[in-house]
Amino acid sequence: MSFKFSKRAGLGFAVAAAVLTAAATAFAQDAKPTPKLDTGDTAWMLTSTALVLMMTIPGIALFYAGMVRKKNILATLMQSFAICCLMSILWMVCGYSLALTENEGGMNAYIGGLSKVMLSGVTNDSLNGTIPEWVFIMFQMTFAIITPALITGAFAERMKFSAMMWFMGLWLLLVYVPVAHWVWGGGFLATAGVLDFAGGTVVHINAGIAGLVACIMIGKRKGYGTANLAPYNLTYTLIGASLLWVGWFGFNAGSALNASGLTGVAMLNTQVATAAAALAWMFCEWIVIKKPSLLGILSGAIAGLVAITPAAGFVAPGGALVIGIVAGVGCYIAAVHIKKALGYDDSLDVFGVHGVGGIIGALLTGVFASAAINEAGKDASFMLQAYGVIVTIVYTAIVSAIILFVINIVIGLRVTPAQEEEGLDIALHGESIQE
Repeated sequence: MSFKFSKRAGLGFAVAAAVLTAAATAFAQDAKPTPKLDTGDTAWMLTSTALVLMMTIPGIALFYAGMVRKKNILATLMQSFAICCLMSILWMVCGYSLALTENEGGMNAYIGGLSKVMLSGVTNDSLNGTIPEWVFIMFQMTFAIITPALITGAFAERMKFSAMMWFMGLWLLLVYVPVAHWVWGGGFLATAGVLDFAGGTVVHINAGIAGLVACIMIGKRKGYGTANLAPYNLTYTLIGASLLWVGWFGFNAGSALNASGLTGVAMLNTQVATAAAALAWMFCEWIVIKKPSLLGILSGAIAGLVAITPAAGFVAPGGALVIGIVAGVGCYIAAVHIKKALGYDDSLDVFGVHGVGGIIGALLTGVFASAAINEAGKDASFMLQAYGVIVTIVYTAIVSAIILFVINIVIGLRVTPAQEEEGLDIALHGESIQE
């Protein structure tokens, strides 16, 4: 009897141990590890933040300034610098909270909450993943800075500075912030599975569509199609484009929010797609007009940077190569031929490069996303990405048009013909380039 009892008891103990072990394993798998500060990740994100800020000042400032006429160079530089200052304050006051915090009032699908207005509740111990929340706030601030700055190229040389400031401030809060929440803040596009690694939708489609609406509503530059509107200094543009290229590593690789293998592939994809698009645009131009231009290859590089942005952390380098080639050809056609055919004056090709490039990149993310690169890409699809693109286009176009319409009624959008003829440097800012 004692032998049988001990045998049964041993079997019971074994079963109990197995159950307890399984339960402990399941609990360990379900339990979320406590976030812990990683100094390596933090150092990389501090670097990335500085790189992205460099994209606006001096990157966009010089890139755009080189493409306008001499009499408008200082005004163009002024726009980027002033936008940097205004967006920084708006993001700190309420933009961050509305874009990237949870809304407890049942509206989280559409807009964030007010829990961190004026960055309330953020402390030195607050973390976002493995980095301080302060760093995350600042990194995201640089995205909020560059997106409105991109739009200015569409209406270059003809918009009032006061109207531009009002438009950008309202646009950040009414367009950029909601779209950022939809995609990155847990909103309905994120819930649906729309992918945007570093801003193809949030930044580039958003800016491109707003720019298209703005240039159409404001109207063409005086002398468009008849006068010489050639760029004054492409050396500035090359310097600006080069700063953008280097800064974009912070933009794309920084969006991994850590220093990892994913960061590395995002950086490599950025380089591959940019080089491919630059060459694609150059060869298109070489074939069509028989001369490859500096402005063309620079524009192609920006198109590649734009197109790889939503895909950088989801695709393998082979996919990045294809995305770059398609973007180079597609943006060349849009900026050179479609713009001419439709007759709108998108001065510095904001829609042709950022809008079209962003759309190409967002759609092809659904084609080339690989779970081997990023598990989040396992359910990617072309149709799902198209859904995100369409929603963003419709919302951005409508709200941007409403903002511009109201501003035009209240203070007017455009400088006078005399001011435009004189140049915005003197007419609006009382200064000029001395040579």
